[in-house]
This record gives sequence, C-alpha cells and structure tokens, in this order.
Amino acid sequence: MLEKCCAFTGHRPQKFPWGYNEADARCIALKKALTTEITKLVDAGYTDFFSGMAEGTDTWAALAVLALKKENPALKLHCVLPCEGQADEWSASARELYFSILEQADEVVYVSRKYSKSCMLKRNRYLVDHTTCLLAVYNGEWRGGTAMTVRYARKLNRAVHIIDPISCAVM
Repeated sequence: MLEKCCAFTGHRPQKFPWGYNEADARCIALKKALTTEITKLVDAGYTDFFSGMAEGTDTWAALAVLALKKENPALKLHCVLPCEGQADEWSASARELYFSILEQADEVVYVSRKYSKSCMLKRNRYLVDHTTCLLAVYNGEWRGGTAMTVRYARKLNRAVHIIDPISCAVM
C-alpha cells in the first residue's frame, strides 16, 4: 500500500437520473464536484490515484486526474482493471475514451485476465488494499459494488470521502 494514494469508486451511468446524458446540468455539477475533491486531495499531498475504469464515476475521476496532471506531472494514474475485455460491450465512443485513458495511465493492472463472477469484487478490493483513501460517488443504497467497496474501505479504516450524486454534497 502506498501512502497518499486514493482510489475511486462510484456508480455507473444507469444509476444516475440522467443516465448517459453527460450534457445534463446535474452530471456537469457532479463532475465538477469530483474534480474539486480530487484537487483538495492533491493539495493535501495525494499523488497516486487508482481508478477501476468502469463507465461513469471511475472514468470521470480518471479524466480529472489526467487533466490535473498536465499542471502537476508528479501525479500518477493507476488503472486497475477487473479483466481483459472490460469494455467489450460498451459503445464505440465509450471504448475509445477507455483506451485513450489507458494509453495515458502511468500503470495498468489486470486483477484477472479472464472474466469471472468475482473479478469485479477482486478489482474493488485491490483498489482499497493499495490505497489510504477512497473517494466515492455513492447514493447510499445498501446493494452493489460501490456499497460493498465503501463498507470494505471503512472496515480497513481507510479515509472515506463520499459525494452524494444528486446534491453533490461531500460527506
């Protein structure tokens, strides 16, 4: 585990009221809140950021890190993938963005080469196990990968910052 490392977790687009419409004002506000929180972490000395590279939150957070890295080359983006072919079923534009981010990442880690029922859970645990902080876009529901990742981070006494996806309030 590296000091001053932060992992991202959060919902995929279908969990948000605006779905895949990133032009929606609520989506724009959430992305801004995410960038603001990442900037605060950078100001607090965080240099390494870990993204699971799912659509939605993970991708937006990775893009925010890459944008900040232009002014602060010391920042590092680690992309932790559940398996090869993670983006195979995504739209062409989502796949293009995914591979563009992977090309710019400082590290790409596969927790599993082949898809399995447990590869997403393994990826989420890897994120928490290798960082000291978790930044989550989380609506508070009990079920799902984001919920399990937040609970796991708390169990391991990681710092957990939660952005409410609707109000953009940080808890």
